[in-house]
Parts: sequence; C-alpha cells; structure tokens
Amino acid sequence: MKKNLARPVLILLLLALFGAGAGLLVGRIRHAPQEAAAPKPALTVTTVRPQTVDMPRRLVANGNVAAWQEAVVGSEAGGLRLTDVRVNVGDRVKAGDVLAVFAADAVQADMAQATAALMEAEAAAADAANNAQRARTLKDSGALSAQQINQFATGAQTAQARVEAARAAVAGQRLRLRHTRVLAPDDGVISARSATVGAVVPAGAELFRMIRQGRLEWRAEVTAAELGNIQPGAMATLAAPGGAEVQGRVRMVAPTVDLQNRTALVYVDLLPPDDGAPPNNRVLPLRAGMYARGEFDLGSAPGLTVPQQAVVVRDGFSYVFRLNADNRVSQVKVRTGRRQGERVEIVEGLAPDALLALDGAGFLNDGDLVRRADGPAAGP
Repeated sequence: MKKNLARPVLILLLLALFGAGAGLLVGRIRHAPQEAAAPKPALTVTTVRPQTVDMPRRLVANGNVAAWQEAVVGSEAGGLRLTDVRVNVGDRVKAGDVLAVFAADAVQADMAQATAALMEAEAAAADAANNAQRARTLKDSGALSAQQINQFATGAQTAQARVEAARAAVAGQRLRLRHTRVLAPDDGVISARSATVGAVVPAGAELFRMIRQGRLEWRAEVTAAELGNIQPGAMATLAAPGGAEVQGRVRMVAPTVDLQNRTALVYVDLLPPDDGAPPNNRVLPLRAGMYARGEFDLGSAPGLTVPQQAVVVRDGFSYVFRLNADNRVSQVKVRTGRRQGERVEIVEGLAPDALLALDGAGFLNDGDLVRRADGPAAGP
C-alpha cells in the first residue's frame, strides 16, 4: 500500500521540477534578445575629419660628397731633385703660392751655356751681316760675281737664324728655371701629396692634388621618376656628422640615366657656413668621399592630412578607423606621404569627408562599437 502511494508522489515531484526548469528556460529565451540589443561600447573616442593643408614638398636622396674639381699639380722639369716641399695635406693655398722647389744648379748651368751660345751666334751674325753689306756695295764694281754676293747674303741670313735658335734655347732654359718652383694653379685645399724631399722625379710626375677653390659638391642619386621634379637652383639640406646641417644649391642635373640602376646624378654645390670667418677659411663639416643623406626642397603643395595619432601602423601598413553611422568603426588601409609637425598626409585610401576616430585609435579593431565623446571641432 505504501509503495503504491510513493510512486504518484515521486511522479508529481518530477513533473514540478520539469515545469520549473522549462519556465526558467523560457524566461531566459524571452530576455536574451533584449540583452543582445544593448551591447556595450568598446571605447569612448574623439573624432576628427581630414583637412587640406599646404605642405612642403621634399625629396630624400643619398649620394657621395666629392670635390667640385680636383687639380693635379705635376712636375714640368724632369730629372731634377726636390729640395723643399712647402705644403701638406689640408693646407689652404692661393694661386701662385710656391708648393715645392727643385734644385736649380743644373738648370742655371745650362742657362749660362745657352746664354754664351746666344752671344756667340749674335757675334757671328753681326760679322756675316757686315760681309753681306760690303758685298752688296761691290755689286756694281764687278769685283764679285752675283753668286758670291748671294753667298754672303745667305750666310748673313743663316747666321741670323742661328741667333734665333740660340735665343729659343735661352728661353727654354729660362722656362726650365721657372719650373724649378712648383706653383699653385688656383686657390684651393691640398687633398693629396706625393712629393718627397730628395726625390728625383720625371717630367709629368704627380706631386700634389688640390680641391680647386675648396669647393665640394654632393652627387645625389635620384630615380628617373623623381628626376623631373628637380630643377637647377633648387635648395637642398644635408645631414652632416654631429647633427649639423649643410645647405646646398642644385648646379646641374645629369643629362643621362645609368643603365644599370636607372638612377641619375644631381650635382649640388655645398655652401660653406656663414660663421664670420673669411670666405676662403670657412670649413664645411663634410669631407670629400663621405656618403651623405639629404633632402631637396621642391616648394609646397596642398595635401589631405590627418593628425598623426589617428594613423595606426600594424604589420607594416598604415590604417585609420572610420566612424560609421551605427557608431561602429571600420579599419581603412591608407597610404601616407609627407609629414609636417603632428599632421600626416594621406595619399590614398581616404575620402575627404570621412569621420575618423582620434584618441584611442590604437586600441580599436575593425567593427568595434564606440561611444563618441565631445572632441575637437571637425575640420572642413
């Protein structure tokens, strides 16, 4: 009897538990859409619109620093011994300064011999001229034949030719004597020296190298696509060691492009700093042979810009987050260009009227729901 009563009671308890569970499940299902309809914003952000700003146009390039012109100073008097070298590498010289001196004893002896030969030739020429003159006076007397008179006249001319040859020999020895002093051909800086006291050098041997007028130039390597943007007279700024900057001006653009790397050279005259020193003593912080980086100033042009903090760099690419009408953001890939202060030019990928997330953009992901805070006024 007790067993028969326990079974209905157990069944009723199970039915009650099942009903309660079903009611709880139905309640959760009814409230689930309401909870999903009110998601929480991921972040509160300020917004900004792109602005068109007039920005400077600059072109970055690399290249070698070299001498504008390098003069080779050689020996013009062969077979002579160097007795004095008066300059060294780095010395500044002026045109006509004595750089080195050769022994002049042998040249002076040759000069004396040539001078004596000239005097002898002049005496012989004077005698021959007198003989020719006397022969001409006897022409009408018949004492001398016409052939003999012509021989005297020819002898006078030959003697005069010997005088001219002797004079040329003296001039040559005088020139050799002048060449025993090696002079600077121009103002400049000595960049190399191979002259050694006591050495006997042949004619034409290199003694010194000199940077003419101390002028240096930057030979910037520019691609063929960028070459058309650079014109003679454009200014350039080079970064020198130690943080110094050197100004330069484009002198000329190479007329050809290298067939191997498709680059052309732009020759930039480097301007010495105005440090109060005389122009010939102003020293550039750059040296010939250095490899330098610089920028060409190509004027200015308008560009679509955004604040730098609105641009997020991920995986090597630049992105901005556009705020949509439903307060969700879209990650937009863009290509950046020039920079000026805290603004970055957007070259590609962004509409001029887009509304962008500003503060907190680096913490957003594509599709995030955000709350818009009171930010700076939107740009045009």
